[in-house]
Amino acid sequence: MSEIDIINPFNLEKITTIPLHSKSDVENALHKADQLFHDRQRQLSVPQRVTILEKTKALMEQQVEDLTRIAATEGGKPYADSKVEVLRAINGVQLAIEHIAHNQDQFVPMGHTEASANRLAINIREPIGVATGISAFNHPLNLIVHQTIPAIAVGCPVLIKPDLRTPMSCLRLVEILYEAGLPEDWCQALICENDAAEQLVTDPRVQYFSFIGSARVGWYLRSKLAPGTRCALEHGGAAPAIVDADVDFAKVVPSLLKGGFYHAGQVCVSVQRIFVHESISHALAEKLAVNAMALKIGDPTNKETEVGPLILPRELQRIESWVDNAVAAGAQVLCGGERFSDTCYKPTVLLNPPLDSEVSTQEIFGPVVCVYSYSNREQAIAQANSLPYAFQAAVYTQNMDIAMDCAKKLDATAVMINDHTAFRVDWMPFGGRKESGLGMGGIPYSMHELTQTKMIVMKSPAL
Repeated sequence: MSEIDIINPFNLEKITTIPLHSKSDVENALHKADQLFHDRQRQLSVPQRVTILEKTKALMEQQVEDLTRIAATEGGKPYADSKVEVLRAINGVQLAIEHIAHNQDQFVPMGHTEASANRLAINIREPIGVATGISAFNHPLNLIVHQTIPAIAVGCPVLIKPDLRTPMSCLRLVEILYEAGLPEDWCQALICENDAAEQLVTDPRVQYFSFIGSARVGWYLRSKLAPGTRCALEHGGAAPAIVDADVDFAKVVPSLLKGGFYHAGQVCVSVQRIFVHESISHALAEKLAVNAMALKIGDPTNKETEVGPLILPRELQRIESWVDNAVAAGAQVLCGGERFSDTCYKPTVLLNPPLDSEVSTQEIFGPVVCVYSYSNREQAIAQANSLPYAFQAAVYTQNMDIAMDCAKKLDATAVMINDHTAFRVDWMPFGGRKESGLGMGGIPYSMHELTQTKMIVMKSPAL
Protein backbone atom coordinates (compact mmCIF):
# COMPACT_ATOMS: atom_id res chain seq x y z
CA MET A 1 0.00 0.00 0.00
CA SER A 2 1.29 3.47 -0.89
CA GLU A 3 1.81 6.04 1.84
CA ILE A 4 2.15 9.80 2.13
CA ASP A 5 4.23 11.81 4.59
CA ILE A 6 2.45 14.70 6.29
CA ILE A 7 4.90 17.60 6.64
CA ASN A 8 4.79 20.48 9.10
CA PRO A 9 4.77 23.56 6.82
CA PHE A 10 6.70 25.66 9.34
CA ASN A 11 9.73 23.49 10.09
CA LEU A 12 9.32 21.01 7.19
CA GLU A 13 9.58 18.09 9.61
CA LYS A 14 7.52 14.93 9.11
CA ILE A 15 4.49 14.77 11.40
CA THR A 16 3.27 11.32 10.46
CA THR A 17 2.79 8.88 7.59
CA ILE A 18 -0.68 7.99 6.35
CA PRO A 19 -1.69 5.14 4.00
CA LEU A 20 -3.09 6.20 0.63
CA HIS A 21 -6.33 4.80 -0.72
CA SER A 22 -6.28 3.26 -4.20
CA LYS A 23 -8.76 3.48 -7.07
CA SER A 24 -10.25 0.20 -5.92
CA ASP A 25 -10.67 1.65 -2.41
CA VAL A 26 -12.56 4.59 -3.89
CA GLU A 27 -14.76 2.24 -5.92
CA ASN A 28 -15.47 0.19 -2.80
CA ALA A 29 -16.38 3.31 -0.85
CA LEU A 30 -18.74 4.48 -3.60
CA HIS A 31 -20.36 1.06 -3.73
CA LYS A 32 -20.93 1.05 0.03
CA ALA A 33 -22.39 4.55 -0.01
CA ASP A 34 -24.68 3.81 -2.94
CA GLN A 35 -25.90 0.54 -1.41
CA LEU A 36 -26.50 2.31 1.89
CA PHE A 37 -28.54 5.08 0.33
CA HIS A 38 -30.82 2.65 -1.48
CA ASP A 39 -31.33 0.38 1.52
CA ARG A 40 -34.39 1.82 3.23
CA GLN A 41 -33.83 -0.39 6.26
CA ARG A 42 -30.53 1.34 7.00
CA GLN A 43 -31.71 4.92 6.68
CA LEU A 44 -31.13 7.09 9.74
CA SER A 45 -34.25 8.75 11.12
CA VAL A 46 -34.24 12.44 11.98
CA PRO A 47 -34.04 11.73 15.74
CA GLN A 48 -31.10 9.38 15.14
CA ARG A 49 -29.26 12.01 13.08
CA VAL A 50 -29.88 14.66 15.71
CA THR A 51 -28.60 12.39 18.48
CA ILE A 52 -25.45 11.53 16.54
CA LEU A 53 -24.71 15.17 15.75
CA GLU A 54 -25.33 16.23 19.35
CA LYS A 55 -22.85 13.59 20.53
CA THR A 56 -20.42 14.73 17.83
CA LYS A 57 -20.60 18.29 19.08
CA ALA A 58 -20.07 17.16 22.68
CA LEU A 59 -17.02 15.09 21.74
CA MET A 60 -15.53 17.98 19.75
CA GLU A 61 -16.03 20.30 22.71
CA GLN A 62 -14.03 17.88 24.83
CA GLN A 63 -11.19 17.90 22.29
CA VAL A 64 -10.84 21.60 21.44
CA GLU A 65 -7.19 21.79 22.44
CA ASP A 66 -6.23 18.63 20.55
CA LEU A 67 -8.15 19.66 17.44
CA THR A 68 -6.51 23.09 17.56
CA ARG A 69 -3.02 21.63 17.78
CA ILE A 70 -3.67 19.25 14.89
CA ALA A 71 -4.95 22.04 12.64
CA ALA A 72 -2.12 24.43 13.52
CA THR A 73 0.57 21.79 13.09
CA GLU A 74 -0.56 20.38 9.74
CA GLY A 75 -1.91 23.58 8.16
CA GLY A 76 0.31 26.30 9.58
CA LYS A 77 -2.51 28.56 10.73
CA PRO A 78 -1.51 30.25 14.02
CA TYR A 79 -2.77 28.64 17.21
CA ALA A 80 -5.19 31.46 18.10
CA ASP A 81 -6.80 31.42 14.66
CA SER A 82 -6.87 27.61 14.57
CA LYS A 83 -8.74 27.62 17.86
CA VAL A 84 -11.30 30.01 16.40
CA GLU A 85 -11.65 27.60 13.47
CA VAL A 86 -12.29 24.67 15.81
CA LEU A 87 -14.95 26.62 17.70
CA ARG A 88 -16.56 27.58 14.38
CA ALA A 89 -16.56 23.91 13.35
CA ILE A 90 -18.34 22.98 16.57
CA ASN A 91 -20.88 25.72 15.95
CA GLY A 92 -21.31 24.36 12.41
CA VAL A 93 -22.47 21.05 13.85
CA GLN A 94 -24.92 22.91 16.08
CA LEU A 95 -26.22 24.89 13.09
CA ALA A 96 -26.88 21.67 11.20
CA ILE A 97 -28.87 20.30 14.16
CA GLU A 98 -30.94 23.47 14.33
CA HIS A 99 -31.65 23.61 10.60
CA ILE A 100 -32.83 20.02 10.28
CA ALA A 101 -36.23 21.25 11.44
CA HIS A 102 -36.23 23.99 8.79
CA ASN A 103 -35.57 21.57 5.95
CA GLN A 104 -38.87 19.75 6.23
CA ASP A 105 -42.13 19.29 4.33
CA GLN A 106 -44.43 22.09 3.16
CA PHE A 107 -48.11 22.15 2.28
CA VAL A 108 -49.00 23.47 -1.17
CA PRO A 109 -52.42 25.21 -1.31
CA MET A 110 -55.19 23.31 -3.12
CA GLY A 111 -58.94 23.70 -3.43
CA HIS A 112 -59.16 27.32 -4.53
CA THR A 113 -60.03 26.35 -8.14
CA GLU A 114 -62.32 23.70 -9.60
CA ALA A 115 -59.32 21.86 -11.02
CA SER A 116 -57.68 21.57 -7.60
CA ALA A 117 -60.79 20.71 -5.59
CA ASN A 118 -60.78 17.74 -3.21
CA ARG A 119 -57.00 17.60 -3.11
CA LEU A 120 -54.30 17.90 -0.46
CA ALA A 121 -50.71 18.51 -1.57
CA ILE A 122 -47.48 18.17 0.35
CA ASN A 123 -44.04 19.06 -0.97
CA ILE A 124 -41.56 16.81 0.83
CA ARG A 125 -37.78 17.14 0.85
CA GLU A 126 -35.70 14.01 0.37
CA PRO A 127 -31.93 13.47 0.56
CA ILE A 128 -30.47 13.76 -2.93
CA GLY A 129 -28.19 10.72 -2.75
CA VAL A 130 -24.50 10.04 -2.42
CA ALA A 131 -22.50 13.23 -1.78
CA THR A 132 -18.78 13.68 -2.35
CA GLY A 133 -16.39 16.47 -1.53
CA ILE A 134 -12.83 17.49 -2.33
CA SER A 135 -11.46 19.96 0.20
CA ALA A 136 -8.67 22.52 0.67
CA PHE A 137 -5.83 22.94 3.15
CA ASN A 138 -6.48 26.38 4.60
CA HIS A 139 -9.29 25.46 7.02
CA PRO A 140 -8.56 21.75 7.54
CA LEU A 141 -11.35 21.13 10.06
CA ASN A 142 -14.06 23.68 9.33
CA LEU A 143 -14.14 23.05 5.58
CA ILE A 144 -14.54 19.31 6.23
CA VAL A 145 -17.41 20.12 8.60
CA HIS A 146 -19.08 22.19 5.86
CA GLN A 147 -18.70 19.36 3.34
CA THR A 148 -19.77 16.44 5.54
CA ILE A 149 -22.06 17.54 8.38
CA PRO A 150 -24.85 18.99 6.17
CA ALA A 151 -24.94 15.71 4.22
CA ILE A 152 -25.22 13.64 7.38
CA ALA A 153 -27.86 16.02 8.76
CA VAL A 154 -30.18 15.51 5.76
CA GLY A 155 -29.49 11.78 5.33
CA CYS A 156 -26.95 11.60 2.51
CA PRO A 157 -23.97 9.22 2.67
CA VAL A 158 -20.85 11.31 2.11
CA LEU A 159 -17.32 10.62 0.87
CA ILE A 160 -14.73 13.28 1.59
CA LYS A 161 -11.20 13.74 0.23
CA PRO A 162 -9.17 16.21 2.30
CA ASP A 163 -6.17 18.04 0.92
CA LEU A 164 -3.23 15.64 1.04
CA ARG A 165 -1.22 18.24 2.93
CA THR A 166 -3.77 18.47 5.75
CA PRO A 167 -5.68 15.19 6.19
CA MET A 168 -5.28 14.77 9.94
CA SER A 169 -8.12 17.10 11.00
CA CYS A 170 -10.46 15.31 8.59
CA LEU A 171 -9.51 11.88 9.90
CA ARG A 172 -10.03 13.00 13.48
CA LEU A 173 -13.49 14.42 12.69
CA VAL A 174 -14.53 11.16 11.01
CA GLU A 175 -13.28 9.22 14.06
CA ILE A 176 -15.39 11.48 16.28
CA LEU A 177 -18.46 10.87 14.11
CA TYR A 178 -17.99 7.12 14.48
CA GLU A 179 -17.53 7.50 18.25
CA ALA A 180 -20.79 9.45 18.29
CA GLY A 181 -22.60 6.47 16.77
CA LEU A 182 -22.55 7.19 13.04
CA PRO A 183 -22.35 3.91 11.09
CA GLU A 184 -19.07 3.96 9.16
CA ASP A 185 -20.54 3.78 5.65
CA TRP A 186 -22.33 7.10 6.20
CA CYS A 187 -19.10 9.11 6.16
CA GLN A 188 -15.88 7.84 4.61
CA ALA A 189 -12.61 9.77 4.39
CA LEU A 190 -10.49 8.97 1.34
CA ILE A 191 -6.82 9.90 1.39
CA CYS A 192 -5.94 9.47 -2.26
CA GLU A 193 -4.16 10.96 -5.24
CA ASN A 194 -6.05 12.94 -7.87
CA ASP A 195 -6.36 10.10 -10.37
CA ALA A 196 -8.23 8.01 -7.78
CA ALA A 197 -10.24 10.99 -6.53
CA GLU A 198 -11.58 11.81 -9.99
CA GLN A 199 -14.08 8.98 -9.63
CA LEU A 200 -15.70 11.00 -6.84
CA VAL A 201 -16.62 13.46 -9.59
CA THR A 202 -17.34 11.38 -12.67
CA ASP A 203 -19.26 8.45 -11.20
CA PRO A 204 -23.00 8.52 -11.97
CA ARG A 205 -23.76 7.27 -8.45
CA VAL A 206 -22.65 10.67 -7.15
CA GLN A 207 -25.59 13.07 -6.90
CA TYR A 208 -23.90 16.02 -5.22
CA PHE A 209 -20.29 17.15 -5.49
CA SER A 210 -18.58 20.00 -3.63
CA PHE A 211 -15.13 21.32 -4.37
CA ILE A 212 -12.99 23.90 -2.57
CA GLY A 213 -9.79 24.88 -4.32
CA SER A 214 -8.37 26.52 -7.42
CA ALA A 215 -10.58 27.70 -10.27
CA ARG A 216 -8.52 25.78 -12.82
CA VAL A 217 -9.17 22.46 -11.08
CA GLY A 218 -12.74 23.25 -10.08
CA TRP A 219 -14.00 24.13 -13.54
CA TYR A 220 -12.18 21.13 -14.99
CA LEU A 221 -13.88 18.82 -12.51
CA ARG A 222 -17.27 20.34 -13.23
CA SER A 223 -16.83 19.44 -16.89
CA LYS A 224 -16.41 15.80 -15.81
CA LEU A 225 -19.61 15.52 -13.77
CA ALA A 226 -22.09 12.83 -14.68
CA PRO A 227 -25.41 14.17 -16.09
CA GLY A 228 -27.70 15.35 -13.30
CA THR A 229 -25.05 15.70 -10.61
CA ARG A 230 -25.41 18.92 -8.64
CA CYS A 231 -22.24 20.76 -7.67
CA ALA A 232 -20.93 23.59 -5.57
CA LEU A 233 -17.57 25.14 -6.44
CA GLU A 234 -15.70 27.48 -4.13
CA HIS A 235 -12.65 29.08 -5.70
CA GLY A 236 -10.59 32.14 -4.88
CA GLY A 237 -10.57 35.81 -5.71
CA ALA A 238 -8.63 39.04 -5.32
CA ALA A 239 -10.91 40.77 -2.86
CA PRO A 240 -11.21 44.56 -3.20
CA ALA A 241 -11.89 47.16 -0.53
CA ILE A 242 -12.90 50.78 -1.24
CA VAL A 243 -11.74 53.25 1.43
CA ASP A 244 -13.32 56.71 1.44
CA ALA A 245 -11.56 59.86 2.66
CA ASP A 246 -13.72 60.18 5.78
CA VAL A 247 -12.63 57.01 7.57
CA ASP A 248 -11.19 56.69 11.06
CA PHE A 249 -7.72 55.12 10.77
CA ALA A 250 -7.99 53.66 14.28
CA LYS A 251 -10.90 51.51 13.13
CA VAL A 252 -10.00 50.83 9.50
CA VAL A 253 -6.34 49.85 9.81
CA PRO A 254 -6.84 46.98 12.30
CA SER A 255 -9.68 45.65 10.16
CA LEU A 256 -7.62 45.70 6.96
CA LEU A 257 -4.67 44.22 8.84
CA LYS A 258 -6.71 41.25 10.00
CA GLY A 259 -8.41 40.76 6.65
CA GLY A 260 -5.15 40.90 4.73
CA PHE A 261 -2.79 38.87 6.91
CA TYR A 262 -5.06 36.33 8.61
CA HIS A 263 -3.54 32.87 7.95
CA ALA A 264 -0.74 34.60 6.01
CA GLY A 265 -3.31 35.68 3.41
CA GLN A 266 -4.15 32.08 2.50
CA VAL A 267 -7.89 32.72 2.48
CA CYS A 268 -10.10 32.86 -0.61
CA VAL A 269 -11.62 36.20 0.46
CA SER A 270 -8.48 37.74 1.98
CA VAL A 271 -8.14 41.52 1.56
CA GLN A 272 -5.84 41.98 -1.44
CA ARG A 273 -6.63 45.18 -3.36
CA ILE A 274 -7.29 48.32 -1.29
CA PHE A 275 -8.46 51.38 -3.22
CA VAL A 276 -7.96 54.47 -1.04
CA HIS A 277 -8.92 58.09 -1.73
CA GLU A 278 -5.86 60.05 -2.81
CA SER A 279 -6.12 62.49 0.09
CA ILE A 280 -5.32 59.72 2.61
CA SER A 281 -3.86 56.89 0.51
CA HIS A 282 -0.20 57.34 1.41
CA ALA A 283 -0.90 58.00 5.10
CA LEU A 284 -3.19 54.98 5.41
CA ALA A 285 -0.76 52.72 3.57
CA GLU A 286 2.08 53.85 5.85
CA LYS A 287 -0.05 53.22 8.95
CA LEU A 288 -1.00 49.79 7.65
CA ALA A 289 2.67 49.01 7.01
CA VAL A 290 3.70 50.06 10.53
CA ASN A 291 1.11 47.72 12.00
CA ALA A 292 2.04 44.91 9.61
CA MET A 293 5.68 45.13 10.67
CA ALA A 294 4.61 44.60 14.28
CA LEU A 295 2.89 41.27 13.57
CA LYS A 296 4.62 38.30 15.19
CA ILE A 297 5.78 35.78 12.58
CA GLY A 298 6.77 32.21 13.35
CA ASP A 299 5.75 28.83 14.73
CA PRO A 300 1.96 28.46 14.36
CA THR A 301 1.75 26.35 17.53
CA ASN A 302 3.07 29.30 19.55
CA LYS A 303 0.04 31.06 21.07
CA GLU A 304 1.57 34.48 20.36
CA THR A 305 2.19 33.92 16.63
CA GLU A 306 0.03 36.03 14.32
CA VAL A 307 1.44 35.09 10.90
CA GLY A 308 2.57 31.55 10.15
CA PRO A 309 4.14 29.82 7.15
CA LEU A 310 2.98 29.37 3.59
CA ILE A 311 1.65 25.87 3.03
CA LEU A 312 4.57 24.93 0.74
CA PRO A 313 8.00 26.48 0.03
CA ARG A 314 7.09 26.77 -3.65
CA GLU A 315 4.21 29.09 -2.72
CA LEU A 316 6.69 31.35 -0.95
CA GLN A 317 8.84 31.34 -4.08
CA ARG A 318 5.82 32.28 -6.24
CA ILE A 319 4.84 35.16 -3.97
CA GLU A 320 8.42 36.35 -3.82
CA SER A 321 8.56 36.39 -7.62
CA TRP A 322 5.28 38.28 -7.99
CA VAL A 323 6.32 40.95 -5.50
CA ASP A 324 9.74 41.33 -7.14
CA ASN A 325 8.06 41.77 -10.53
CA ALA A 326 5.70 44.42 -9.16
CA VAL A 327 8.57 46.33 -7.53
CA ALA A 328 10.62 46.20 -10.72
CA ALA A 329 7.63 47.70 -12.54
CA GLY A 330 7.24 50.59 -10.09
CA ALA A 331 5.47 49.41 -6.93
CA GLN A 332 6.70 50.94 -3.68
CA VAL A 333 7.41 48.49 -0.84
CA LEU A 334 6.28 50.02 2.46
CA CYS A 335 7.08 46.92 4.49
CA GLY A 336 8.05 43.31 3.93
CA GLY A 337 8.85 42.35 0.38
CA GLU A 338 11.19 39.60 1.49
CA ARG A 339 11.40 36.24 3.24
CA PHE A 340 11.32 35.89 6.98
CA SER A 341 12.56 32.30 6.69
CA ASP A 342 12.51 29.40 4.25
CA THR A 343 8.80 28.90 4.96
CA CYS A 344 7.50 32.32 6.05
CA TYR A 345 7.13 35.54 4.05
CA LYS A 346 7.04 38.89 5.80
CA PRO A 347 3.70 40.72 5.78
CA THR A 348 4.00 43.06 2.81
CA VAL A 349 2.29 46.31 1.87
CA LEU A 350 2.76 47.54 -1.70
CA LEU A 351 1.76 51.06 -2.74
CA ASN A 352 0.46 51.60 -6.27
CA PRO A 353 1.68 48.44 -8.00
CA PRO A 354 0.97 48.38 -11.76
CA LEU A 355 -2.59 47.39 -12.50
CA ASP A 356 -1.40 44.75 -14.96
CA SER A 357 1.06 43.05 -12.56
CA GLU A 358 0.40 39.62 -11.05
CA VAL A 359 -0.25 41.11 -7.61
CA SER A 360 -3.03 43.22 -9.14
CA THR A 361 -4.60 40.65 -11.44
CA GLN A 362 -4.13 37.24 -9.77
CA GLU A 363 -5.06 35.85 -6.38
CA ILE A 364 -1.96 36.31 -4.22
CA PHE A 365 -2.95 33.79 -1.53
CA GLY A 366 -0.14 35.09 0.63
CA PRO A 367 0.64 37.88 3.14
CA VAL A 368 0.63 40.72 0.59
CA VAL A 369 -1.81 43.63 0.27
CA CYS A 370 -1.80 46.29 -2.43
CA VAL A 371 -2.88 49.88 -1.86
CA TYR A 372 -3.97 51.99 -4.85
CA SER A 373 -4.69 55.71 -4.81
CA TYR A 374 -7.89 56.96 -6.48
CA SER A 375 -9.45 60.35 -7.12
CA ASN A 376 -12.67 59.15 -8.72
CA ARG A 377 -14.69 56.56 -6.79
CA GLU A 378 -16.48 55.33 -9.90
CA GLN A 379 -13.14 54.51 -11.51
CA ALA A 380 -12.01 52.71 -8.36
CA ILE A 381 -15.14 50.59 -8.39
CA ALA A 382 -14.64 49.84 -12.08
CA GLN A 383 -11.08 48.73 -11.35
CA ALA A 384 -12.29 46.61 -8.43
CA ASN A 385 -14.76 44.93 -10.80
CA SER A 386 -12.29 44.50 -13.67
CA LEU A 387 -11.07 40.97 -12.89
CA PRO A 388 -12.79 37.70 -13.85
CA TYR A 389 -13.17 36.87 -10.15
CA ALA A 390 -15.92 38.11 -7.86
CA PHE A 391 -16.35 36.91 -4.29
CA GLN A 392 -16.55 39.21 -1.26
CA ALA A 393 -15.76 42.92 -1.20
CA ALA A 394 -15.71 45.79 1.30
CA VAL A 395 -16.27 49.52 1.59
CA TYR A 396 -15.12 51.74 4.44
CA THR A 397 -16.88 55.07 4.94
CA GLN A 398 -18.92 57.01 7.48
CA ASN A 399 -21.34 58.12 4.75
CA MET A 400 -24.17 55.62 4.40
CA ASP A 401 -25.14 56.90 0.96
CA ILE A 402 -21.61 56.24 -0.31
CA ALA A 403 -21.60 52.86 1.43
CA MET A 404 -24.82 51.73 -0.22
CA ASP A 405 -23.82 53.12 -3.61
CA CYS A 406 -20.58 51.11 -3.49
CA ALA A 407 -22.36 48.02 -2.18
CA LYS A 408 -24.74 48.09 -5.14
CA LYS A 409 -22.04 48.68 -7.73
CA LEU A 410 -19.34 46.27 -6.51
CA ASP A 411 -19.45 42.92 -8.29
CA ALA A 412 -19.53 40.54 -5.33
CA THR A 413 -21.72 37.98 -3.62
CA ALA A 414 -21.30 39.86 -0.33
CA VAL A 415 -20.19 43.41 0.44
CA MET A 416 -19.02 44.27 3.96
CA ILE A 417 -19.55 47.85 5.10
CA ASN A 418 -16.85 48.97 7.53
CA ASP A 419 -15.56 45.42 7.88
CA HIS A 420 -12.95 43.42 6.00
CA THR A 421 -13.66 41.11 3.07
CA ALA A 422 -12.80 37.93 4.99
CA PHE A 423 -15.70 38.28 7.43
CA ARG A 424 -17.86 35.17 7.55
CA VAL A 425 -20.24 33.36 9.86
CA ASP A 426 -21.27 29.85 9.02
CA TRP A 427 -25.00 30.42 8.65
CA MET A 428 -24.60 33.07 5.94
CA PRO A 429 -24.52 32.24 2.21
CA PHE A 430 -20.93 31.99 1.01
CA GLY A 431 -19.68 31.57 -2.54
CA GLY A 432 -18.23 33.28 -5.57
CA ARG A 433 -19.42 34.71 -8.86
CA LYS A 434 -17.86 34.37 -12.32
CA GLU A 435 -14.62 32.38 -12.08
CA SER A 436 -14.73 32.46 -8.28
CA GLY A 437 -17.27 29.68 -7.99
CA LEU A 438 -20.72 28.27 -8.45
CA GLY A 439 -23.52 27.84 -5.92
CA MET A 440 -23.66 28.89 -2.30
CA GLY A 441 -22.17 27.27 0.75
CA GLY A 442 -23.01 27.85 4.39
CA ILE A 443 -24.51 25.13 6.59
CA PRO A 444 -28.24 25.77 5.91
CA TYR A 445 -27.67 26.49 2.21
CA SER A 446 -25.69 23.29 1.72
CA MET A 447 -28.40 21.31 3.52
CA HIS A 448 -30.98 22.71 1.12
CA GLU A 449 -28.87 21.81 -1.92
CA LEU A 450 -28.37 18.28 -0.61
CA THR A 451 -32.11 17.63 -0.75
CA GLN A 452 -34.62 17.48 -3.57
CA THR A 453 -38.37 17.95 -3.59
CA LYS A 454 -41.13 15.46 -4.25
CA MET A 455 -44.75 16.48 -4.56
CA ILE A 456 -47.42 14.19 -3.13
CA VAL A 457 -51.00 15.03 -4.12
CA MET A 458 -53.94 13.19 -2.52
CA LYS A 459 -57.43 13.27 -3.99
CA SER A 460 -60.48 12.39 -1.94
CA PRO A 461 -64.11 13.51 -1.91
CA ALA A 462 -63.68 14.02 1.82
CA LEU A 463 -61.15 16.79 1.26
